Amino acid sequence: MDFKGKDIISIKDFSKKEINYILDYANEMLPYANGEKFKDILKGKVLASLFFEPSTRTRLSFESSMSRLGGRVIGFSDPSGTSLKKGESLADTIRMADSYSDAIVMRHPHEGAARLAAEFASVPILNAGDGAGRHPTQCLLDLFTIRSEKKRIKNKKIVLLGDLKYGRTVHSLSYALARYGAELTFVSPASLKMPKEVIDECRALGVEPTQTSSLEKAIKDADVLYVTRIQKERFPDAEEYNRVVGAYKIDNELLAGAKEDLIVMHPLPRVTEIHPEVDKTPHALYFKQAFNGLPVRMALLSLVLGGKL
Repeated sequence: MDFKGKDIISIKDFSKKEINYILDYANEMLPYANGEKFKDILKGKVLASLFFEPSTRTRLSFESSMSRLGGRVIGFSDPSGTSLKKGESLADTIRMADSYSDAIVMRHPHEGAARLAAEFASVPILNAGDGAGRHPTQCLLDLFTIRSEKKRIKNKKIVLLGDLKYGRTVHSLSYALARYGAELTFVSPASLKMPKEVIDECRALGVEPTQTSSLEKAIKDADVLYVTRIQKERFPDAEEYNRVVGAYKIDNELLAGAKEDLIVMHPLPRVTEIHPEVDKTPHALYFKQAFNGLPVRMALLSLVLGGKL
């Protein structure tokens, strides 16, 4: 498949066949992500890393991915030190980065910003999260993790928990999991339910999600528990946040009622929603999940920049 020059804006832009191709290629990247092998297939290529919002895993894994493939990274992680503070528009910032690089990875607080950036760039745009919108590379690494651990996604019982209203990771993931035929259960406080348009997308793909506020009941026969943080920065009202923060907590007592092979995932960072005691259990997959961002993003950079293994 030819991905060279292709933007990575939304998981919806890809066919299931294309997604499987990316996941298979990411699996080939594992020894390079681990540092067991090295191949400078992106030597001479430059990635512009534009992070208008804070990030640890996404930003560092993109930078590490580029470095492990022999490329270089320029950019910023704090827009306060750029010409944006002088009033420069997003369009002009993108035009400048476009002239300095071979690809642009961008995180932005406004939904739709990545799609807009693609209109002004001639190089590929990789969406690293746009507000409460989409986060396609996180979605791909989540699919990679589930497939790697459970061997398949179809008919697996997957519980998505927490901030389902503002959580961009679960919006992309719900759509993708429905395409693979997973059984979905959404668990959240009443004020943070999954948006209707996401549920409608799942239904259109033949999956009828279950919605509940009871976590104990939902995880009894679950194969995957995907936990999200209650995101204070997404709330327009601080009082609304204070009413729901700490609504759910994953600990060993709760997991005693789950299947032995349940895996617990989290896009991170976590705050109080997963007790550290869970880290030592076989259920904990969130740190391995975070590592999986490397082979997946290495695969994407290689594909869009034309540097195949």
